[in-house]
Amino acid sequence: MKKGDQLELEIEKYAFEGKGIAKINKDSEQEDSKYVVFVHGAYPGDKVKAQLTKIKKSYAEGKVSEVIYPSQFRTKAKCKYFGTCGGCKQQDLDYQAQAKFKQQQVEEIFIKLGGFSNFKIEEIISSENIFYYRNKMEFSFADKRWLTLEEINSGKEIDRDFALGLHIPNLFDKVLDIDECFLQSETSNKILNFTRKFFKERSVSIYTSQNNSGFLRNLVIKQSQHTKDLMVNLVSFYEDEKLMTEYSENLLKSVPKITTIINNINLKKALIATGDYEKVFYGNGFIFDTIGKYKFRVSANSFFQTNTLQAEKLYQTAMGFADLSGSEVVYDLYSGAGTISIFISSKAKQVIGFETVESAVADADENKKLNQIENVNFITADLYKSFLPKLEENNLEKPDVVIIDPPRSGMHTNTVDDVIKLNPKKIVYVSCNPATQVRDIKLFCSENYKLIKIRPVDMFPHTYHIENVALLQKEE
Repeated sequence: MKKGDQLELEIEKYAFEGKGIAKINKDSEQEDSKYVVFVHGAYPGDKVKAQLTKIKKSYAEGKVSEVIYPSQFRTKAKCKYFGTCGGCKQQDLDYQAQAKFKQQQVEEIFIKLGGFSNFKIEEIISSENIFYYRNKMEFSFADKRWLTLEEINSGKEIDRDFALGLHIPNLFDKVLDIDECFLQSETSNKILNFTRKFFKERSVSIYTSQNNSGFLRNLVIKQSQHTKDLMVNLVSFYEDEKLMTEYSENLLKSVPKITTIINNINLKKALIATGDYEKVFYGNGFIFDTIGKYKFRVSANSFFQTNTLQAEKLYQTAMGFADLSGSEVVYDLYSGAGTISIFISSKAKQVIGFETVESAVADADENKKLNQIENVNFITADLYKSFLPKLEENNLEKPDVVIIDPPRSGMHTNTVDDVIKLNPKKIVYVSCNPATQVRDIKLFCSENYKLIKIRPVDMFPHTYHIENVALLQKEE
């Protein structure tokens, strides 16, 4: 068996990152010896022909080259770009099955990888909206357009030097030019297509890191789920006030419901859709949205949960796990723009948010003022070294409850140690990566904490990503 070989496989299970699992007898002399093959693009119940892409001693990886017999869970993808674009990985999988497999995935990570037992597993909170659920979309400009097989075989002459859309997975310089995406609103698609036409007709240059030149970098659209606010943020390499003014005026004629237009100028080579500074060409430069009864100001570069409706359910789950009586001091680690801190504020005596990024702390302070909340404070702290010096510096009470919502990489061991030293009665751990969450929880449980329960929340339908909330309690 070697790389490139084609195998007929029957898919038995769903694995982490949405891969199908098949088992084969690799060694004919050992009939009981089962070798695992992870197959990208396959689902339980499929019989597929798969091409091997990686061979290891204990497992192999492959990708579907043909579906011989489809799983009962398969469905027709809604988007014509599915399979080429990297935005949706599982649009051809029935949504109820997606939720079921995500729940199983989280359970297996905790039981098999974590070795946990005797804890409660609550049912996944599925997403009400499986399309048009994102409040933010980030599109890229590129001077190298990726052509689909249909486009190549069409015989038509296609301009390959201008694209506005989404990156092809694992290719930083190739962009799939798209005119319709079902993740945000139809208005978002209208803005996308107007922007492409406007700049292409004027032959405006596209930034490339190889030459470190060109104007156009990204188009970011942010849309409130609860108000009519709509932001268009064009990210460029340098300023061009005349061009941006013309773009803004024409865009507003085409889409008058836009409430603010911003130009972020990114002077760095890094291919990121944030700027070193920004200029506002229309409106006040930000939008507002709500989670629960609280209002939040969202600027061009501030973080805000991408699925607003599910964010409320995620925060309600975290607050329910904390089971606050109103007398507790709560620490919110990785507090970002202060959304969790503010959301739970009415149930706590005091909430203190700790965040590494200074601009996020500034956003959190603005949101605190916006909601006229007195019992929440935000502190800039290094959550990679130690945040404990901030307690003495600010004369802070120790926490009864700690809520943690770190990035995908999880917590630094220094931060885990800090929390253990604070000895809170409860820890509520919110994670977008159950694998790193389990790794960190094992560290807490080695210091007399017990895992009580978990609950997955699906924030991103048609992807393999899953949020999970876990409750730990200090054992006497």
